[in-house]
Amino acid sequence: MSKILIAEDDMTIAEIEKDYLEVNGFEVDVVHEGTAALEAIKAGGYDLLLLDVMMPGCNGFDICKQVRGIIDIPILMVTAKMESFDKVRGLGFGADDYITKPFDPAELVARVKSHLARYERLKQDNKPNTKDEK
Repeated sequence: MSKILIAEDDMTIAEIEKDYLEVNGFEVDVVHEGTAALEAIKAGGYDLLLLDVMMPGCNGFDICKQVRGIIDIPILMVTAKMESFDKVRGLGFGADDYITKPFDPAELVARVKSHLARYERLKQDNKPNTKDEK
């Protein structure tokens, strides 16, 4: 079972994301502040990060940059910031996807599944071939 961290300061949105992900078989933790998100990521064990941009403590852009220096997991930004500049900035800092609010929860789950599958394929492709060649 994949474990997902949701970093979202809006409790209602966080609960919607959590409910849909749990119904689809994911284990989910939620933090509502940027510094808590960094601490949770540093503690490890997450397969994907859903990240809001505008959070107290540390904004999502800074979190994204720092997470990329710690661990290679999919990062999906889910935010109300919908200007092209913000999207380019988030993707430039290392986000794998940028989803604007309001969003369709079913689409969010589909994107999460897609990114997890892609990362799994990439990990498999990067493993050394251990079969004996004859």
